[in-house]
Amino acid sequence: MDLIVMKFGGTLMGSVEAIKHSASLVATSVKAGTRVVVVPSAMSGVTDQLLKIAATAERGEIEFAQDEISLLKKRHLETAAALGASESGQQKIQAMLESLAQTVNGIYLLRELSKRSKDLIVSFGERLSAPLMCASLEQQGVSAFDLTGGQAGMLTNNNFGNARPLPEAFNRIPKRLEGLFQQNVTPVVTGFIGETDKGAITTLGRGGSDYTATILGAALNATEVWTWKDVDGVMTTDPRIVPEAQNLEQLSYAEIMEMAYFGAKVLHPLAVVPLHEKGIPLRVKSAADPSFAGTLVSSESRPLKNGVKAVTAVRNANIIDIGGAGMVGAANITSQIFDVLAGLDVNVIMISQSSSMANISIVVQQADGKRALEALQKQFAESDSVGTIEFWEAISVIAIVGEGMRGARGVAAKLFTAVANEGISIDMISQGSSELNISLAIDDEHTVQAVKAIHKAFGLEKLEI
Repeated sequence: MDLIVMKFGGTLMGSVEAIKHSASLVATSVKAGTRVVVVPSAMSGVTDQLLKIAATAERGEIEFAQDEISLLKKRHLETAAALGASESGQQKIQAMLESLAQTVNGIYLLRELSKRSKDLIVSFGERLSAPLMCASLEQQGVSAFDLTGGQAGMLTNNNFGNARPLPEAFNRIPKRLEGLFQQNVTPVVTGFIGETDKGAITTLGRGGSDYTATILGAALNATEVWTWKDVDGVMTTDPRIVPEAQNLEQLSYAEIMEMAYFGAKVLHPLAVVPLHEKGIPLRVKSAADPSFAGTLVSSESRPLKNGVKAVTAVRNANIIDIGGAGMVGAANITSQIFDVLAGLDVNVIMISQSSSMANISIVVQQADGKRALEALQKQFAESDSVGTIEFWEAISVIAIVGEGMRGARGVAAKLFTAVANEGISIDMISQGSSELNISLAIDDEHTVQAVKAIHKAFGLEKLEI
């Protein structure tokens, strides 16, 4: 019997009608004889609301936090009632909201918000939405039961805020869910959430519901994993920037990873890793048009004529440039830079080094920029090797992605010509030896202009195989 893991994003859990529609997509497959595991995200906007509640409680603004919790309570209980949730289902939601209020009050009293506490608070988004999906499924004749990621066997390390599954999780998950399948019950597993071996709740990072779905898919040897979106699969670029953007019928695991890493908000960057190891396909499907095939992600790629499949952008970034004549031949400088950044848990988006080794440039998210700069300045304050550390704000990283770029001539020339013809200066360039992408950093104000020009230059408004 086929087994499909279906993940639903926040917009598809954002209202009564959206949840009903999402549940109908599950019910169609279940009634056709397919086993389904459902992975719902939090209702739209709830994760940000919970983060705001946590931050204001830490600052002592408890009245604001309490008002926001009241709004959450009203929204979820009204939605539950409209979906026909049972009395016990509504009581479950009520109990979770009371637990949220107690947790927030504890943060207010301590005036301290640790990563562990933040994970606990933001986990309530998915924990509140899972019973809503269950209620809607029950109304459509599908027996369902909701579990947190931890209850479903999602064992992770204790890297709160950005946790990763432990190998034991892939053995625990089938054991935890098999009983439900045997009783013809559809598991509804909270996305985004895991737990440590001591039972503390962890989260997998923003967008982590995708990752949850693929971990479950790999653990259960699923036929496929489907992630339902409100767009027609994966596009050649952001259709809000380029309305002529096209749907990509097929992508390789490597291509989708590059796209996700460099700003395409279709998947968590690590989502395909568990599937890649087992060769399980992923489909990105449109909830508005379920019959549309969407995008198939697998080990195979279908190169386009121009080699490039997509143009992506990471906005709101900073460049840190470390330079000095004494860096030439000083191999330990690079290791020191990355040791400092690793200690801060700062992710490097892009790196470029001059052939003389006298200069290293890195791009980091704006949220990490200032603290990374200060830490590097402190590290090299008395260094004879590093002469300058410069900092540039308001940067965007534009990347072109496609396996067909390997060995293709003229790709870089076409990219740089497209940008130059728009009068845009390039601050930094990087290309890996895999030739899967070329990245460049520009001033953020030129992002839209650059993406449009590059998309047109590679003919992505009309795809040719």
